[in-house]
Amino acid sequence: MKNILYTILIALFITACGSQKAIVSNANDSATRKSDGRYPQILVNKYAFLVEKYADDKSYGYEPENAIKVGGVAQSEGPTNERRFLNALAGPQGEELEYYRIGSCCAQPSENSVYGQALLDKYAVYHEGSKDTLVLYINMYDSEKLMIPKGFTARKFPN
Repeated sequence: MKNILYTILIALFITACGSQKAIVSNANDSATRKSDGRYPQILVNKYAFLVEKYADDKSYGYEPENAIKVGGVAQSEGPTNERRFLNALAGPQGEELEYYRIGSCCAQPSENSVYGQALLDKYAVYHEGSKDTLVLYINMYDSEKLMIPKGFTARKFPN
């Protein structure tokens, strides 16, 4: 009886501890948004996404209803993807940014959340010499093509 119990416990342990390597796709720029809210993001390096397009909408990232959708929660990379996005940005003159997470807020509908509602993360973003701290809303449950919010530029990376 003990052997059966040990065998079952070992089998449960092995299946429970199995893991998958999270992958962020290196997709080309012409990829289309998938209908399930999962858009493959492109990595510059393991710390930053490639973000080249500037947002036309001044509310992009600044309003909960128009949050930046970085995705990754399904692959256990949600917070990492939030930082990858922020690491891809620079100040208006190319200044290096600093940021910190303020907290979660603002439930938004999401097919990728267990309860159908995704909480957004609020980040305070600033750079040396800036007069104001900007607040960006980031959604780690859904993903779409990333853009540079108004007031920011693309960070330059060495080749």
